[in-house]
Amino acid sequence: MASSSLDTEAGAGAQHKAGGDGSGYTTAATAHAVDTDSWQQVGLLLVTGFNCAYVLSFSNLMMVPLGWGWGAACLLLLAAAAWYANWLLAGLHVVDGQRFIRYRDLMGFVFGRKMYYLTWFLQFTTLLLGSMGFILLGGRALKAISAEFTQTPPRLQWFIAATGFVYFAFAYFVPTISAMRNWLATSAALTVTFDVALLAVLVRDGRSNDRSGRDYSIHGTGAEKAFNALGAVAAILVCNTSGLLPEIQSTLRKPAVGNMRRALALQYTVGAAGYYGISVAGYWAYGAAASEYLPNQLSGPRWASVLINATAFLQSIVSQHLFTVPIHEGMDTGLQRLEEGMFSRYNMTRRLFARGLLFGVNVFVTALFPFMGDFVNLFGSFALFPLTFMFPSMIVLKIKGECDGRWGRLWHWGIIVVSSAVGLATSAAAVRLILHNASVYRFFADT
Repeated sequence: MASSSLDTEAGAGAQHKAGGDGSGYTTAATAHAVDTDSWQQVGLLLVTGFNCAYVLSFSNLMMVPLGWGWGAACLLLLAAAAWYANWLLAGLHVVDGQRFIRYRDLMGFVFGRKMYYLTWFLQFTTLLLGSMGFILLGGRALKAISAEFTQTPPRLQWFIAATGFVYFAFAYFVPTISAMRNWLATSAALTVTFDVALLAVLVRDGRSNDRSGRDYSIHGTGAEKAFNALGAVAAILVCNTSGLLPEIQSTLRKPAVGNMRRALALQYTVGAAGYYGISVAGYWAYGAAASEYLPNQLSGPRWASVLINATAFLQSIVSQHLFTVPIHEGMDTGLQRLEEGMFSRYNMTRRLFARGLLFGVNVFVTALFPFMGDFVNLFGSFALFPLTFMFPSMIVLKIKGECDGRWGRLWHWGIIVVSSAVGLATSAAAVRLILHNASVYRFFADT
């Protein structure tokens, strides 16, 4: 019977003391660094990574379709569920003496090649769609800055292209998660700047607007309310999890399980206070009229709008990298010479073409379909429900067998069944939203 990393890591420490190689387990080959980062660094990376430009859309995506009661309940429930699911997955970092630095490798080891490819597909779909969302948000931030200085700003597609180029340059020169350590202080400063500035304007708008006439009701027909609520559930999951925890955990120093759980605690306390605070404040200030991009709605002075959009754009350069690094790692490991450094001439040339191809495709698709909410709802519903909830419980049931007891098995089967049902329902809502937007917008729309 397979043993989880909670037991294996203790054995690894004993072997290290006995004069072994210090690992006690095998790790797959990779072009990127492992075992290098502190939990504080990874925790700060998670806090700043999730407090990114996406929060500028969360009031509209999460709170408007649900209202105060259901909105607050879903925010708390999904955060707690995501925390638990990631806590559980962190404990599966080593199984049967093998350390898994990629989620797909773990699923393939436990369930076979079909689950390896399914996990690969779900992860890379999630990360690609998330990257497109970042590019779109970055483009909108740049266009909003331009609109403050001219009444006829260039088309959104030009700003999307500029955003994609900046993201490409950062990904090229800062190729790994561990290499982001030198940028985390800057990212944290930018995060605090646009969060504080945005909250200040939201509070002022909320106080100055007609509070007695502010509309907090949920609009639409019964079917529209139901589908929009399911989309909001998917968006809430997106702001709490990424579907790439083993890839992030691989960079941590030993003990990787305990350190990952400390980093998660930082994300779901300090981090959640930030992105939930912005979401709730935006809904409080504007009610059901909250925009899908909050800076477009602010009544503050020009400098405040420019500051918020500029800092959100700059901070997103670092944040988006966290959610695309697993794709880069797979490409780098397959294309580069692992015995050479990341900055050898051969590897830099290969990386140039790999990063260029990836961001070129992402920029083109984003410019072609500039739909704001679709990116969030689709990858939240289609991929993150199985990656976050279903797969960890499936692994526990497989490797622990009868040892977990009857109630433990019922618990994990309940998670699988409920998350499957909710994932299917939210996917249907996301497809409906895409079909609606496809009928409203034309290709290369200047939204």
